[in-house]
Amino acid sequence: MIFEKLSELLAEQFRVKAEDITMNTTFENDLGADSVDIVELSMALEDEFGIAEMSEEDLAKIVTVGDLVRYLQSSVD
Repeated sequence: MIFEKLSELLAEQFRVKAEDITMNTTFENDLGADSVDIVELSMALEDEFGIAEMSEEDLAKIVTVGDLVRYLQSSVD
């Protein structure tokens, strides 16, 4: 559920196909995300999933989509 919703959000923000996004997709290398993209994504995630503001420390640990899915699962549950 989280992965599917996240894939749609990432596809829209990074202009890629949702079906091309996997748990191993990296933000920097595969999606070409820079620091501004990551901040925009974190704000969208806060709205979409109703989570608290993501700290810079948390964001720094998130390299792949799988990392983000696990973070969201722990924040939403």
